[in-house]
Amino acid sequence: MNAVLIAVLVMLILSVVRVHVVLALFIGAIVGGLLGGLGLDGTMLAFQEGLSGGAQIALSYALLGAFAMAVASSGLPNLLANWLIGKLGVDSTSAKTRTIMWTKWGMVAGILAMAVMSQNLIPVHIAFIPLIIPPLLAVFNRLRIDRRLVAVVMTFGLVTTYMWIPIGFGNIFLNDILLGNIERAGLDTSGINIVTTMSLPASGMIVGLLIAVLFTYRRPRDYADRPITVGTGVEDEPISRYRVVVALIAIVATFAIQVVMQAGGSEANSLLVGSLTGLAIFLATGAVKWGQADDIFTSGMKMMALIGFIMITAQGFAAVMSATGEVESLVVAAADLFAGSKPAAALAMLVVGLIVTMGIGSSFSTLPIIATIFVPLCLTMGFSPVATVAIIGTAGALGDAGSPASDSTLGPTSGLNADGQHDHIRDSVIPTFLHFNIPLLIAGWAAAMVL
Repeated sequence: MNAVLIAVLVMLILSVVRVHVVLALFIGAIVGGLLGGLGLDGTMLAFQEGLSGGAQIALSYALLGAFAMAVASSGLPNLLANWLIGKLGVDSTSAKTRTIMWTKWGMVAGILAMAVMSQNLIPVHIAFIPLIIPPLLAVFNRLRIDRRLVAVVMTFGLVTTYMWIPIGFGNIFLNDILLGNIERAGLDTSGINIVTTMSLPASGMIVGLLIAVLFTYRRPRDYADRPITVGTGVEDEPISRYRVVVALIAIVATFAIQVVMQAGGSEANSLLVGSLTGLAIFLATGAVKWGQADDIFTSGMKMMALIGFIMITAQGFAAVMSATGEVESLVVAAADLFAGSKPAAALAMLVVGLIVTMGIGSSFSTLPIIATIFVPLCLTMGFSPVATVAIIGTAGALGDAGSPASDSTLGPTSGLNADGQHDHIRDSVIPTFLHFNIPLLIAGWAAAMVL
């Protein structure tokens, strides 16, 4: 059997049975390299060469984690949570006389906005969830908001934003990982508008969100008022207006630098430069004290380091698969199996992407693996370059929502289960899987057919 196929299968099985993703990728790479005739030395050399491809992305994640913790230490997240509570008036009897429906949907819209901004404007990814959501659980209880709805809304903001908007994490996913790996696999993407290309797949995510908001989880759900049992990881300190202002300045500077660099066609990593600028502002202004800087930055880097290690390992896995030389034979066999049917080929590639991402829990790590295989297959089947990008981009995003190991589901659970009333599988994984993967699969398939 084909070495690449076996390697992917081994990696997937190990991930599903809860072997750590990094170890599963490493073992899968060794199995594929040995079966592909590289030998142990050849496999390790190819793996090591591939590791360098993910180092820059991993460093960006680590610095973003440090930036997120610096923002948290300023008191800005707590200030925002307190403002929302005061604005809604849920601490007084006035909540009973207000229009509960408008209050509820205003809260949901605010959470959606925070999830979207966490990918670009305030690029802290899931770091905002354990800082913002636990203080709001009492508000959710009074408004009788179904927490499954909140989980779906946050996952939508986390996933749809990076797979559609090329700023912040979206710049990493769309430009560095998606287009970068497709070009390394041999397809020229210089004339492709990535936003237009991913618009149709992203529309599937929007449909899933509307179904959840308007139908599935619209009804009230009751929860008990219980104490918060999970800490945010940031010490409670009096909110300083000066530090909050500095945090806002750092956020604006981080965002502005990314936009300017990307608009100017800079080849430097704009997210990396932006994060460094934001951290420099915190230190230069004294908003983060030198004595606390080490602890804050280390905590933030630890928070995001796992994602970086997974992406580095995935690049090594992809390098070994390429070195075996069996990708081409797999493509030829797959093309014969599809018998020239582009609809069947597109559906099969999307399903493979769903399965792989469900197993390893990261769309960022899935793309380097599937791009190596899918680009030659798409070229053989006659898909246009735009359709190829849409297929691979959708296949990579599929499964991120709904994977038990994905930060897009683990993040919402970390906040919503702070009082022990939100089950990860039943209340985060299953709802996000049903509402996003099915419409995204359909929309991605449609994109492959029309682009």
